[in-house]
This record gives sequence, C-alpha cells and structure tokens, in this order.
Amino acid sequence: MATQSYQSHAKFVPLYHFVVLPILLVNVLLVAYEVVKAPAFPTAWGLLVAIALFLAALFGRVFALKVQDRVIRLEERMRLRELLPGDLKGRVNDFTPEQLIAIRFASDAEVAELAAVVLRENPTKRDAVKKLIKQWRADDVRA
Repeated sequence: MATQSYQSHAKFVPLYHFVVLPILLVNVLLVAYEVVKAPAFPTAWGLLVAIALFLAALFGRVFALKVQDRVIRLEERMRLRELLPGDLKGRVNDFTPEQLIAIRFASDAEVAELAAVVLRENPTKRDAVKKLIKQWRADDVRA
C-alpha cells in the first residue's frame, strides 16, 4: 500500500463506491421512470423498495463510520494520555471529537506539539487539523 499523506488518505472502497452505489442509484432512476411511464401501485411500490435499498446502503456506511469515529476518539484519548507531557495530559478531554479524529494521523513524535497547537488555536474542522500534521501516521485499518 502506498504511503498515506493528507492528499492520499481518503478511503474509497471500489466495490462499494463505484459499483454498489451506482447500481442502486441507477435502479432508483429506472424504477422512477417506470412509475412515470406506467403509474400504478406495483411500480410505486417498486420505487419505494429501490429507494429503501439505496438508503440502506448509504446508512450502512454512515453507521459504520460513526462507530469507527467513536473507537478512534477512545484510542486517541488513550494515546494522548501516554504521549503528552504532564501539563497537557489533563487537557485530553478538551479536544473536540473532530480534533481527536484528525489527530490520529499525527506521528507519535509530533503529537505533543500538534496537540498544543490544536488546544491553543482550537481549529474546529478535521481538515484544518490534518493540514497542520508534518509527519503522517497512516491509518490503514479503517472502514
């Protein structure tokens, strides 16, 4: 696997993003066309089922990412309690969920410095924190 960086850290699952979702979306559009062409209960029901399948696929991904974010927050709090100097250890709970999720990409060597900057400047978006990272720590085990 290639080295991760800010530019290359986004996670795509090709079969999900480029096969399953497009097929389900095209299915919604085709069934919607059938409803317009021949409105009736069976075609309308087919459209509702097509929409439900598409939404199930989307929500399945969203729910997995939410659980992953919760685990990341827990892992990062534990990691920060190990790596931060004494004056910052007591501030671990001051990080927002967005900040913790972004900080996971910082190497152990720079996490204390980055944590101090984040606490001082309080960037609210994950992207802003990720852009502050100099030594990227890959996260290859994620949903």
